[in-house]
Amino acid sequence: MIDKYTQQLIDRGEMLPLMEEFYTIQGEGFHSGKAAYFIRIGGCDVGCHWCDVKESWDANLHPPTKTNLIINNATNQANTVVVTGGEPLMWNLDYLTKKLQNNNIKTHIETSGSYKLSGTWDWICLSPKKMKLPLKEIYKKTNELKIIVVNKQDFKFAEEQASKVSKNCKLFLQPEWSKRKQITPLIIDYVMKNPQWKISLQIHKYLNIP
Repeated sequence: MIDKYTQQLIDRGEMLPLMEEFYTIQGEGFHSGKAAYFIRIGGCDVGCHWCDVKESWDANLHPPTKTNLIINNATNQANTVVVTGGEPLMWNLDYLTKKLQNNNIKTHIETSGSYKLSGTWDWICLSPKKMKLPLKEIYKKTNELKIIVVNKQDFKFAEEQASKVSKNCKLFLQPEWSKRKQITPLIIDYVMKNPQWKISLQIHKYLNIP
């Protein structure tokens, strides 16, 4: 049970249910191959059956951590921070991003867009999910649209989502990891016929790094 004072800090974004933090190589999307400090925040109610971090779903499993401590850890190691989850927009991220940017850290987020946007971002990667669609407000602010492809129907979903983002948004199709052998050839064929899309691969898994 969280006490009233701790809850106030959470509401202000001065504490966050940190699941893990680590310095690694971004493995997906536009910034693949770039060194970045990842901040994974607990809590998610989207419920993707293929999620590879289901342990992030229950925020109660991840005790509130002082955001200043997270910021200090990040600024000691990286010039780019990726905030991910879970679904990070379940929490107020204004305080986190302001302090990071004050330390000349680039702020990136990976989100389903299903919650109101908080925080100030240098890069927004939107990965919509059919189970809980993004809020309308985030589409035009999105820098990168990343669709996880599980089956052929996801190509239609990808085009529906792409019609909502700005013309400058980068478009990526990424095979769901457990089905990559079946799905990757379909994505290759689709991208060759629809070159506005690019392929995203989870290169960190091929490299065997976090």
